[in-house]
Amino acid sequence: MKFIADAMLGKFTRWLRMLGQDVTYSTLHGDKELLMFAKAENRVLLTKDFELYKRATVQEVKAFFSEGKSEPERIAEVAKRYDLKLEINMNKANCPICNNPLKAAPKEQIKEKLENHTYSAYNTFWHCSNCGQVYWQGAHWKQISKTLAESKESFNQT
Repeated sequence: MKFIADAMLGKFTRWLRMLGQDVTYSTLHGDKELLMFAKAENRVLLTKDFELYKRATVQEVKAFFSEGKSEPERIAEVAKRYDLKLEINMNKANCPICNNPLKAAPKEQIKEKLENHTYSAYNTFWHCSNCGQVYWQGAHWKQISKTLAESKESFNQT
């Protein structure tokens, strides 16, 4: 599944990328360009803009109108609609920043990109070869897990 998200869904885009989804996102494109890219690249347009959603359906562009009020709700509704697993597998995740696949990285290889404490406290890292960002399951992972748990709960309620 490939998606393109409108400018209102930047944070949501990062979540879908972490879930391993291919999501194009830019705040530089207007509605006309979003529709054109969605159609040309066979992507599902994700939007919170009902007028844009209606224009997409009229133009026979695959689209999904998000009614969720929170990130967990939006994650759940898209997961349910497109049968996505609500689990982050770092070996299948895309970079939340640039959408490229993440690769496992030996910590020695990325030492210069890490704080000394991070380097000594963690052993497993992933690296984006495109933007250079490094990821690990640090203290923030509790919040990520909490958000996914809320998404799973919302998924089961809808």
